Amino acid sequence: MHVLSLFVVFSLLVCRCHGGCAEVDSMTEAVLGQGFLLGCISCKNREEVPAQSVVDWHFRPPGRDQFVHIFQYDHPTADILHPDFSSRLEWRGTPGRDIQIGAVYVHNVTHNDSGTYRCTFHRTLFLSMYNQQVTVEREVELTVVAVANRELTAVIAEIMMYVLIVFLQLWLVGVLVYCYKKTWNEHEARQARKALKAQAALLEVKDDCDGEQLEAQQ
Repeated sequence: MHVLSLFVVFSLLVCRCHGGCAEVDSMTEAVLGQGFLLGCISCKNREEVPAQSVVDWHFRPPGRDQFVHIFQYDHPTADILHPDFSSRLEWRGTPGRDIQIGAVYVHNVTHNDSGTYRCTFHRTLFLSMYNQQVTVEREVELTVVAVANRELTAVIAEIMMYVLIVFLQLWLVGVLVYCYKKTWNEHEARQARKALKAQAALLEVKDDCDGEQLEAQQ
């Protein structure tokens, strides 16, 4: 569960970089008493087109037919509009007018927070000839549980993470051993070259001495 949470948060942070946008689905299971990120992403088809958006969040409890308006973000104002969520909602979306991430963080989740959440983007595209109004809706079915369930994908992801860590450590050890052996071999080669040069110098001195002795005898 923790690995999946990190993946979703990381995906949302990547989307904030305006270099690209990926529409990642929100998680749907919250743990009682903890915080939860209601994810909502609506990417523009053309990044170069300037725009501004207003994001609304609505909530429908189980068994109810009508949604209630609980939150609105109209830069720079974030308004909590329902007393059941008073002081518990925090804007975690794009910090500006050109919104592509409409995420909201719910503090201190309760069982009453289970239900359907609807995120609505009211986007105005400023085109060269006219302004275009676009409305995009996303829904999140949230279930509140007492203890986090470890899904199979989370277990596999965690195992793969540990395998990757072990592999990287082994690879680092291998690189250190390789570098040590390479440095040692180069050191040995330098010492061998120095020894050969010293031997050659001694032989040259010996030859000079032998030549001088022969000249002296003659």
